[in-house]
Amino acid sequence: MADISVVTAANVPGVRLDLWLWAARFFKTRALAKKSIEGGKVEVNQAAGKPSKPVHVGDRLHIARGEERFEIEVVALAHQRGSAAQAQFLYRETEASRSTRLDAAERRRLERSGYARPPTKPDKRARRLIIALGDIDAM
Repeated sequence: MADISVVTAANVPGVRLDLWLWAARFFKTRALAKKSIEGGKVEVNQAAGKPSKPVHVGDRLHIARGEERFEIEVVALAHQRGSAAQAQFLYRETEASRSTRLDAAERRRLERSGYARPPTKPDKRARRLIIALGDIDAM
């Protein structure tokens, strides 16, 4: 972890929430992190977060990202984005959150397993038949 600047609670009063979420690789850019926070998808200690709110070691975050829900505890602070392996040292996910998230991912995978995509796009004749079927449903 020597590549990124990891700070402990003794060194700094806190790190901006949007910056920490970006450094911990929950979002690809700070702008996406900010938009998600402003949209109410991130809670800090069971309260709505603001992008500039300082995050401290020991804070609990609830993060909704797409269909995934994370419940994490902040273990370390960082100002810079590092590798994914280094980012995992910044937080600890609760066991309940991890099991719920993995179960939901498995359920989504099983729901998609019955659908088989066609090997090719429909040709001209097949497209006309599809359009004709659509017209029948509209009646």
